[in-house]
Amino acid sequence: MRARIGVIGDDDLLASLFILSASALGIQDIILMAPKLDQRLVDAAARLSPEFKLNFLEGFYTHPILEDMFRGCSVLVDLSHFGLADKLLLERSYRSGIPLVRGFTTLEDCQEGFKVFTYFRGREWDEIEQMVCSPNLPAPHFDDAVLDMIVAGMVLQETKNLLMGRPVAEEIIAYRRGCIRSTGPDFPVCIVGAGALGNFVALGLAFLGFRHITVMDPDMIEVTNLNRQILFYEAVGMGKAQILCARLNDLFHTNAVAVQEAYGSSTDMRSFHAVFDCVDNFEARILLSERCKSEKKILISGGTGMDSGQVVNYVPQESPETPAEALGLYAIMDRRSVDSSQRDRTACVRQPLPSVIMTNQIIAGFMLDSFRGILEGRRVENIYYSDKYPWRLTSDMFSQD
Repeated sequence: MRARIGVIGDDDLLASLFILSASALGIQDIILMAPKLDQRLVDAAARLSPEFKLNFLEGFYTHPILEDMFRGCSVLVDLSHFGLADKLLLERSYRSGIPLVRGFTTLEDCQEGFKVFTYFRGREWDEIEQMVCSPNLPAPHFDDAVLDMIVAGMVLQETKNLLMGRPVAEEIIAYRRGCIRSTGPDFPVCIVGAGALGNFVALGLAFLGFRHITVMDPDMIEVTNLNRQILFYEAVGMGKAQILCARLNDLFHTNAVAVQEAYGSSTDMRSFHAVFDCVDNFEARILLSERCKSEKKILISGGTGMDSGQVVNYVPQESPETPAEALGLYAIMDRRSVDSSQRDRTACVRQPLPSVIMTNQIIAGFMLDSFRGILEGRRVENIYYSDKYPWRLTSDMFSQD
């Protein structure tokens, strides 16, 4: 995409996660002002796309004179957490006619969450006041890497819709849940599937502090994977599981271990406390559901399409259905027992859809957030996301403001 995007960030991960995904999507020209960035993510963004250009100005957006930096921008993106920047950008958007996408994490009334909305001239809602942060000047604020991941994906989806002339969300996109105290012990976990969804789950686990991660995938990296599988830059032709683990170990000092094979009925799962289902076929998903049920393991199952996705959880002794049962996969496959070696896969290489990066980023974030809730002993709901929903999210966990 040849459009220029203007971004205002803060001293957290949100802007860096947005930059990484925007590069993979194909946005080539970004002007960004923030006090700092995560250099690991910025370097990955540069390696993903040789044509990617980031003009980074270090600091806070605190004066109208700085608006000159946005000349030629098609969309403005506000990821800040202080009211002065929010007001200046809203005023700039109103005067110039440049649409503004606003996204940030929230901590209100002992509940954590986020809000995302898109403003353009003529959309003069009463709800706009909800999008201005109460601290007027830069100050310490609530931040969460997993929620940042979701917000970055949703903001990028809204940005893409604006650039392509598609409808944006009709309402404020809002999510709230009780505060999470910690991620708990560093349990050994397994990610089955190292595609786009697996990349984001792995990245999120590393940010949460999990170190004992096993990644299982039989496939090799193709050129067409790079527009959504964010950690596979400069690794075409190599094994997905091996490269994903190598990147985690190098960037985050994890103890990630690669298993370069497909998940099957003989796969040993005994050492894992939880399994993340990031596979791309129903057969493997059914097999994972059956194994985790029989071995009483937590299963977080994510599925994505071009503009929608879902998270379905299985918690032993608590969940009435496995993900395969909840999604009706047995009826789809018309058989009870399958093995992944028999699968008729539709590999990612046959589906070069750049827009699915946002869906995978969003669903991976909700998979990780569900996992944290499960570790705290909470009841978590299944989550459904679609770019076609006016409010984008469906679950009784969510509030629509």
